[in-house]
Amino acid sequence: MRYIIIGAGAVGGAIGGRLAEAGHEVALVARGAHYEALRTHGLRLMTSEGTRTHRLPTVDGPAALGELRPDDVLVLAVKTQDSEAALEAWGPSPVAGGGTAAERLPLVCAQNGVESPRIALRRFRRVYGVCVWLPATLVESGAVSAAGAPLTGILHLGRHPHGTDETARRIAADLEKAHFEAPVVPDVARWQYAKLLGNLANAIEAVSGVLTSEEGLALFARVRAEGEAVLAAADIAYTGEEEQKKARDNKIRFEPFDGSERGGGSSWQSLDRGTGTIEADYLNGEIVLLGRLHGVPTPLNELLQRLANTFARERRAAGSLPVAELVRLADEAVAFVQEERAPRP
Repeated sequence: MRYIIIGAGAVGGAIGGRLAEAGHEVALVARGAHYEALRTHGLRLMTSEGTRTHRLPTVDGPAALGELRPDDVLVLAVKTQDSEAALEAWGPSPVAGGGTAAERLPLVCAQNGVESPRIALRRFRRVYGVCVWLPATLVESGAVSAAGAPLTGILHLGRHPHGTDETARRIAADLEKAHFEAPVVPDVARWQYAKLLGNLANAIEAVSGVLTSEEGLALFARVRAEGEAVLAAADIAYTGEEEQKKARDNKIRFEPFDGSERGGGSSWQSLDRGTGTIEADYLNGEIVLLGRLHGVPTPLNELLQRLANTFARERRAAGSLPVAELVRLADEAVAFVQEERAPRP
């Protein structure tokens, strides 16, 4: 199978680079300065084993790649806010022998949140969800750091909305030869919703910096509790802490190459690069949506969604809001909702 990585940033670049190292045919899809760097200099992939440069076919869209092959696997690794545009571009692409990508090819959604597989299923017949556990950073255009060891990442994989098949098992086998663990599970959504709860911290980290202070961690506990209450009201199952710990314990250590501490996650990186967009609508915003559908107030997630989007839109510096100020705003948001919901005399 040839793997076409649609969005060869941090996660996509790490997956594509590792698959290439394992001998698989890989094509990268990128845009802007990152596309130019990949085309000109190749993908520089930094792992605990060192830095390697992979000169892989790189395109900025389906037209540049030409007719797709029946054995192609499309790996969607853009941020969720960019999924619709990517799917619109790649879905109609012709496949050798007849039909289109949307009709014939598997689409693997290697993204945060739970919305992209639903978006994809409107266009693609064969959609696979992935719970991405992969510490990776787009260091600069053309360069990706994947500092996990001994595994680069753990990628739970399954059909969306549920089930498994031979294609999922073949993809998983390829990933497992490429420094990943890739359990094939019939209920991948359970893993994705569990990861969603963890990703509710992304907006805190993006606006106030990496979560290390007691204040920040206490705020995240409140934000997560709000998310858990919403999932309970919506009757949505997710993997518990013990099951996650058993699946991941001692399999991935973060090993920075220069002795520095780990930088921010995906949302922090979006602000740091000044992209103008952020994934908060599909992380904290997912909890807000479910809360509104099921009558559960979500003032903390609403606040974080709004702040993260404001920071992205106005291109404010990542981590520039003091944690104490964020906690004050959170307390005000909760108090306002409590006052609104209080019985009137």
